[in-house]
Amino acid sequence: MTRPLPELTPDVAWFWKSGEDGRLRVQGCTECGSLVHPPVPLCPRCRSRSWKPTAVSGEAVVVGFTVNAHQWTPEFPPPYVVANVALVEDPSVRLTTNVVGCDPDEVHIGQKVRVRFEHHDDVWLPLFEPTGDDAVTDPLEAPSRPRPRPPVSEERFEHRCVLSGVGRSAIGRRLMRDPLSLTVDACLDAVADAGLTLDDIDGLSTYPGMAGMGMSEGGVAAVEEALRVHPTWINGGGDLPGPGGSVIAAMLAVAGGLCRHVLCFRTVWESTFAALGLRGPGGGRVSGFRQWQAPYGALSAANWIAMNANQYLHRYGASRQMLGWIALNGRANAARNPAAIYREPMTMDDYLSARPITSPFGLYDCDVPCDAAIAVVVSDASVAADLPKPAVRVEAVGTQILERVSWDQGTVTHEPQVLGQSAHLWTRTGLEPADVDVALVYDGFTFNAISWLEGLGFCGLGEAQDWMDKGRRIALDGELPVNPHGGQLSEGRTHGFGFIYEAVTQLRHEAGDRQVPGARTAVVTSGGGTPSGVMLLQRDGT
Repeated sequence: MTRPLPELTPDVAWFWKSGEDGRLRVQGCTECGSLVHPPVPLCPRCRSRSWKPTAVSGEAVVVGFTVNAHQWTPEFPPPYVVANVALVEDPSVRLTTNVVGCDPDEVHIGQKVRVRFEHHDDVWLPLFEPTGDDAVTDPLEAPSRPRPRPPVSEERFEHRCVLSGVGRSAIGRRLMRDPLSLTVDACLDAVADAGLTLDDIDGLSTYPGMAGMGMSEGGVAAVEEALRVHPTWINGGGDLPGPGGSVIAAMLAVAGGLCRHVLCFRTVWESTFAALGLRGPGGGRVSGFRQWQAPYGALSAANWIAMNANQYLHRYGASRQMLGWIALNGRANAARNPAAIYREPMTMDDYLSARPITSPFGLYDCDVPCDAAIAVVVSDASVAADLPKPAVRVEAVGTQILERVSWDQGTVTHEPQVLGQSAHLWTRTGLEPADVDVALVYDGFTFNAISWLEGLGFCGLGEAQDWMDKGRRIALDGELPVNPHGGQLSEGRTHGFGFIYEAVTQLRHEAGDRQVPGARTAVVTSGGGTPSGVMLLQRDGT
């Protein structure tokens, strides 16, 4: 096994070298005594900038884990256990690590573990091994719905905008097409759908900009050059409320009078990227947030979210079948969607017997890498009556961050960055969950969809298994149809934009065999982790 090692930058070198004397150290505030991890320049409790590396006992409790079965890189062969462990001194301080010294199947929630360092070059990695005991009490507090800040006024920027057009390129596996050409297809389709021309477009917005790994067409500059448009405002950042944040940013620009018609787009070509044997940034050491996961083989969001999923299953007594109903619902709906990649029928036996990826996730818990581009036009609300198709109004958005922006600190019972944004949504509207006709919830993994359904208040925290009624409640003919297009689990991973496209299609009543009868209100979430956002959309005239 060859582990990716962290960069020994001045702010963290002390942590990675701490184990040289066999002692685990974390940041400790010298003013109030708070322990902090990962290291930051000031104490989040008392705001003091005075701190020092502080030795702790090295004892912890497993609060989340996953047995990884998939080989993400040739250098890190499975199986191995990735765990989230809470320090006994302060359970809010946690480390992603490996549990070693036992069979992977013996690792469980509540297990007591003790640090054991593994030396590599100039780095001492803190691993943990079982002590043979279990914690007497659960070290984690029960989750509760956060309380968002109330709106600052009765004005809503959302109401100054409409979604006027949507477009999509071909979607499929290994299309072997230049990603910019996919983007151009989607953009031209969306502009025409809105009854506009490229000369009308005065804003461009995308997410996450010039990303690698088959997740971008090259960013705003590439599209601006290809289409020869002349925007008065652009956005190409990744620090937004999820992929849908590029649409929310466009709404703010329109509401503020910076532009009138913003073309938003998102392109992926992960399938072709992999088929061509291309490689993203690699080699050398890891830094940033990845330094806290990569050395332990937690190389995918699948590992990070699986640890939370196992904590959920343990805490609420739910089974893998709960996740299976999400996967089966997506596949059944995709059968009605000509654009979906996977349309073949799937049974619960198929789901449960699929190749394991990282427990509790199997192959069908994970969304489908693909090639596709999707575009959305955000326009000033004054044009709604002149559009060739029904405008889609934005009733409200949920964006407030109320949880740790972290994969392994803060929320561990649900997908991070779901509960806060969900609660924020309902403070900006008089509507309630019961008013929603169709839910488009992010399903990068089956557990993500569970987190959004609970976070948005369609059922209580921990109640999804019973509430779904073996999938009947979320079916196309159920009380709350979920992901009628098949979601990312079956249609393909378009990183949130596919849900926006489907929401507009449903609210226009153009979805054909998968149409939710009379759909007038849709909730759309985007983001498979931190951060994320949510929108509440309505058919114009509602």
